[in-house]
Amino acid sequence: MHNFSAGPGILPKEVLQQASAACLDFNNSGLSLLEVSHRGKDVIAVFDRAVSLVKSLLEIGDDYSVIFLQGGASLQFSMVPANFLNNKAAYLNTGVWASKAIKEAKLYGNTEVVASSEDRNFSFIPKEYSIPTDADYFHITSNNTIYGTQMRTFPKCPVPLFCDMSSDIFSHRFDATQFDLIYAGVQKNMGPAGATMVILKKELLQKIKRTLPSMLNYAIHIEGESMFNTPPVFAVYVSMLTLDWLDKNGGVEWAENRNRAKANLFYSELDRNSQFVGTVDLEDRSWMNANFVLTAPEKEAAFKTLLKQAKISGLDGHRSVGGFRASMYNAMDIETVQVLVDVMKSFEQNNG
Repeated sequence: MHNFSAGPGILPKEVLQQASAACLDFNNSGLSLLEVSHRGKDVIAVFDRAVSLVKSLLEIGDDYSVIFLQGGASLQFSMVPANFLNNKAAYLNTGVWASKAIKEAKLYGNTEVVASSEDRNFSFIPKEYSIPTDADYFHITSNNTIYGTQMRTFPKCPVPLFCDMSSDIFSHRFDATQFDLIYAGVQKNMGPAGATMVILKKELLQKIKRTLPSMLNYAIHIEGESMFNTPPVFAVYVSMLTLDWLDKNGGVEWAENRNRAKANLFYSELDRNSQFVGTVDLEDRSWMNANFVLTAPEKEAAFKTLLKQAKISGLDGHRSVGGFRASMYNAMDIETVQVLVDVMKSFEQNNG
C-alpha cells in the first residue's frame, strides 16, 4: 500500500520492525516494552537518547529542555497560555489548528490576532503584519495540515517566538535557536500517536506567574524529566527509533533534500496536468501536505478507482475542505510519490 494519510503518518519500515520486536522482547529482557516499568534504567535510557537526538538534529544546546508529554498539540494550545500569557499574546491565524490555539489562549487573557488568511480559506500565509512588542509571546503554526500551507522561513521576532511544528518537525533545516518554544505531536514525522514533544528555553520558566495544576505546569514536567506521571513509553520509544533512523541517514539536511525532491515531483505534475489544480498560493505550498482538486469534480469516482487499483490509500482531503491531500512525510520514499504521479498522468490520458 502507498499510504498518503495525513496522520498518523507513515513510519520507516525498519522502525516498525524494531518496534514490533520490542513489543515481544525489549532489550533481551524477556519482557515486552509494553509491560516494563517506566522507571527502569532501560526505559530511562530511551528517553535520554530521544532528548539527545532532538538536540543534536536541531542543533540546540543545554539552554533548552526537551520533554515528552501527552494530550497532543491540542493540550499545548492550553498549556502555552496557561504558563506564559500574563498580559497579552499575539497569534498568526493560518488554519484550523491555529484557530483552535487562539480559542484556548482567549480563555487566559488578551489575545491579539496579528493577521489571518481565513478570508481566502487559509490558502496562503500572511506576510504583512506587525508583532506587538508588548506581547508575552508570538505564536505561529509552521505547517497547516488541513489546508496545505507551510512556513519554511520565520519572522524576526521582538518577543519570544513559539511554534506548533506538529506536521513538519525535522522536515527541513531551520535555526531552532530563534524559537523560545516548539511543540509537536509526534504522529506525523516521528512516531505513533500518544506523545507530544516540547522544546523550550529554560529561561522561560521564570515567566510562569500563574498558579497551575501540576499536570499543566512545564516546570514540573521538566523537573520530572517527562516522568511526572506515567509517560507514553511506546510512543517515545518509536520516536527515538525514528530520530535515530533520521540521524543515521544524514539528519535534517538529508530529510530536506528528500522532501524537496518529492514536492518538486508532485507539484510539477500537478501544475502540468489539465485534470487537477492546486488550492494553495505557489509560494506557500507545503512539502508535507499537498492539497488539490479535480477540474471536473464529477470525475472523482473514476479517479478514485485508479487510486484503488494502484493501492494508494489516505488521499482524501480533510472532511472540512474536501478534494484530495497527498501527505508526504519524512518516511515516504519518492517511489511512492511517483506512483501517484503516474496515476494522475493515466487519469489525464483517459479523461483529457
